[in-house]
Amino acid sequence: MKPFEKLNNYIANEMRMSHIYQPVMLRELLIRNGSATVEEIARALLSFDESQVEYYSVRTKNMVGKVLTSNGITTAAKKGRVISGYDLIGAAVLEPEERDILVNTCDRKIADYVGKRGEKIWSHRMNSAGYVSGTLRYEILKRAKFRCELCGISAEQKALEVDHILPRNLGGSDDEANLQALCYSCNAMKRDRDDTDFRNMADEYHNRQEGCLFCDTSLDRIIAEDELCIAIEDRYPATPGHMLIIPKRHVADYFDLFQPELNAINRMAQAMRERIQNSDTSVEGFNFGINSGAVAGQTIFHCHIHLIPRRKGDVESPRGGVRGVIPDKQSY
Repeated sequence: MKPFEKLNNYIANEMRMSHIYQPVMLRELLIRNGSATVEEIARALLSFDESQVEYYSVRTKNMVGKVLTSNGITTAAKKGRVISGYDLIGAAVLEPEERDILVNTCDRKIADYVGKRGEKIWSHRMNSAGYVSGTLRYEILKRAKFRCELCGISAEQKALEVDHILPRNLGGSDDEANLQALCYSCNAMKRDRDDTDFRNMADEYHNRQEGCLFCDTSLDRIIAEDELCIAIEDRYPATPGHMLIIPKRHVADYFDLFQPELNAINRMAQAMRERIQNSDTSVEGFNFGINSGAVAGQTIFHCHIHLIPRRKGDVESPRGGVRGVIPDKQSY
């Protein structure tokens, strides 16, 4: 098969794509007569990345465009109320050689700055650089299922960054429970506009109440723990293996938990579910729930989540599950 036929058949019929990477790389190789450097291919890929274009569009309008316009160097062009571009004041009367001189001066300023600062000038695109290992970053992004954990946008539309929920410089740890995947827009808005006093929140994580059954849980009952929560066996199990997952902070209601605690509890629930299934093959399902408030049956006012293993035949009719909290509404 001739090279053209082989390439044409691969591109048109055999290529299996999970992204645009293959055709972009092949296109770059073709227009460069069959050879391209890694950097040239990377730049070609970057030219198709709309998330990068949007990222720098925001910075053009909110940062550099504002500075140049306020200094009387540019004016903003608008479509309605939206800035659509910029005009360089006086550009129309510049001679070609004057433009060349100014372009060369810009090139020199760029080279001087990069020479002094190096790769640090791009550190704003890697907010967790130096703090979060690649392995942990992978786990956070995997947990997020390829989407921003705040706005839900796909990573295909906006690049995701791993961010500390409680900022590290305010005492936030590098524990997995304190990390989240945010798109660059949400992360930028959080950093620039969030005026929450995280120092008080950090103190709240250490809140314990004397005499509370779950604040004083003895170490011999703890099956598993991390920085923010523990797992213990229920003293009065509904079924064998019934566990409680409990935040360490003294807080009465599940709905008052902080996001890092929710992350930790969800991760602990997954781990305990696997532990139970690995130790008891008769377990075929689970009830996972919270009693929130006295009228909902809560008797210990330190939040705790029930993980109850279910086995075939453990009740006569399991239909309705958690609807059984209102007995005559369980079957419907």
